[in-house]
Amino acid sequence: MSSFPLSRLLGGVYVDLGKGDHGEAVFLAGSGRSGTTWLSEGINYKGGYRYVFEPFNPARVDAFGHFRSKQYLRPDDTREAFLEPARLALTGALRDSWTDRFNAKFVARRRLIKDIRANLLLGWMRANFPGMPIVLLLRHPCAVVTSRLALGWKDNLGETIAQEDLVEDFLLPMEAEIRAARDDFERHLFLWCIDNYVPLRQFARGEIHLAFYESLLKNPEDELRSLFGFLGEDLDGRVYGKLGPPSPLSRKDAPLPSVDGWRAHVGTRQLERTVEILALFGLDRVYGEGPMPDPSGAYSLMEGK
Repeated sequence: MSSFPLSRLLGGVYVDLGKGDHGEAVFLAGSGRSGTTWLSEGINYKGGYRYVFEPFNPARVDAFGHFRSKQYLRPDDTREAFLEPARLALTGALRDSWTDRFNAKFVARRRLIKDIRANLLLGWMRANFPGMPIVLLLRHPCAVVTSRLALGWKDNLGETIAQEDLVEDFLLPMEAEIRAARDDFERHLFLWCIDNYVPLRQFARGEIHLAFYESLLKNPEDELRSLFGFLGEDLDGRVYGKLGPPSPLSRKDAPLPSVDGWRAHVGTRQLERTVEILALFGLDRVYGEGPMPDPSGAYSLMEGK
């Protein structure tokens, strides 16, 4: 008898009453290891969303097999080869054992789509699927990078910057530095910068909701009120019960969420180098040597300052 978990089998058993309308979706994006699964549990604390898990994974979802692992598309790109798979995912037509694996809602009108590979597609999505709320979660790059390295993640920096349109549109000023990355730490750090710099430059304030992992931990009431206001939803105290323990995708021995747990794994020179690399993108105005973000720095990038 198969040992495949019953919850995984039942995840694909649902009725999506909002099928066909991308406006019934909420898209949660963020870099891998930034806490997107954790935040998705908070957004879906009432259990009202159909949960769609990482559809833009070309290694897992056949419809996206021709996408790069960090695909970039210009907003005016209307090739059906890319639009059709996205349409399937965003309008609720996609059924897949990978994307449905954590879904627990059998009848839903709205869907929550969570993905860590779509940051570079957010501007394209907004142009081609207007009206869909998009949330971008940011977390200190040192926390993200040290978590990836601890899990043995390989970087895909070479594949990412092989996209000529991406380099031409955003990365020419820092291309040489990116290609000269010295080690795994720096390569993942550059990926974090690219992942967050591009959407920050593509959206104006108010067009996308920025959520910060550290702020959600330190000041959850205000941060969640702002997030749910953007989503047009009411908020009650049950949400706090969902944002305590680590997500199901965390290591079993993972500590409780922390704003500065990464400090024990980052040396002085690495931290100095982090700030140097962030400064190439202007992202040193958002994160620096301290653990907490400065949201005003992110908004200034969105305003082209």
